[in-house]
Amino acid sequence: MENCTMSDPLPVVDTKTLETPHGQAIGQSNRWAGGQYCAIQAKNGIIGCGIFDLPTCDEFNLAVAIAKGTPEKPLVYAEDLYEAKIVGVSRRAAELGVREGMTGLEALKYVI
Repeated sequence: MENCTMSDPLPVVDTKTLETPHGQAIGQSNRWAGGQYCAIQAKNGIIGCGIFDLPTCDEFNLAVAIAKGTPEKPLVYAEDLYEAKIVGVSRRAAELGVREGMTGLEALKYVI
């Protein structure tokens, strides 16, 4: 479902192709009563919100970079990750060049 809003009947799963300056990726937004998470899935890894567990990502050698929203400005849609600051990086994502402090869009170029 494209362009869904928080007032839509829950739960809502929104998956779409994103055209980024670094290439195509898949954007996902999942929402339910009381919560949500979003992610951008690329060929070599994921840029996601704080719901991802980096120790588990390291255990499975997954390239994952996480950004964190706030209660006042939650990360709801995949595009919200573009400007969000990366606050955590799995070992594999770091090997690819992703660093804390990058924006999600900057980090995306390393996992596409």
